[in-house]
Amino acid sequence: MELATEYGRYGYRRVTALLRGEGWRVNHKRIERIWRQEGLKVPKRQPKRRRLWLNDGSCIRLRPAYRNHVWSYDFVADRTADGRALRMLTIVDEHTRECLSIDVARRLTSEDVLERLSDLFVRCGVPDYIRSDNGPEFTATRVRVWLTRVEVKTLFIEPGSPWENGYIESFNGKLRDELLAREVFDTLLEAKVLIERWRQTYNTIRPHSSLGYRAPAATQSCSFASATPQRTNRTGLSATPTLT
Repeated sequence: MELATEYGRYGYRRVTALLRGEGWRVNHKRIERIWRQEGLKVPKRQPKRRRLWLNDGSCIRLRPAYRNHVWSYDFVADRTADGRALRMLTIVDEHTRECLSIDVARRLTSEDVLERLSDLFVRCGVPDYIRSDNGPEFTATRVRVWLTRVEVKTLFIEPGSPWENGYIESFNGKLRDELLAREVFDTLLEAKVLIERWRQTYNTIRPHSSLGYRAPAATQSCSFASATPQRTNRTGLSATPTLT
């Protein structure tokens, strides 16, 4: 019950994984019985999704096969208690499911996208592909040219088709369900602190069903504390890339 209270949006399978991680020898069926007896909600199963096909019959969904194969990024919007806008840039490694960073600010632009990608490429390595929607921050000429220069291929989904970016959409749904829908942020600083704490829990504690109920970064991580990017120059991968 303590775990169910602390992680209110986890199902009995994730709670079972947490208990086993703490050394308890428990069966998931027993946890499910207790779950139902206590009147706790068992999350509904999600419908299966089809693969995505082009008109010529070729499949357009690139499946991640290894770390740094495919990253995806997106924006999430929320508000502080005073009604002012919050914007979050979320970046995920699709293979490991690790959330590499969440930047939180009142406003984020293509410059901030370049700053964060540059920092991550130095810390985590350069991905082969990066997947996103067609938002102006991602399709900006400066972003696309810089990614080409560092040999990262871009994968843009069809407009109005968020399901084509399923990994980041799933992550953003968890972020909203487990944190944003449950917290009222009084200030930007409070939002940054609580969102970063949730990100660390997601990466190192929260069991992930597609990983055999292991946490994404339980054994290996390039994760670090997120913050709104500060534009400083770096050697090699410039934080504020210049075009020639």
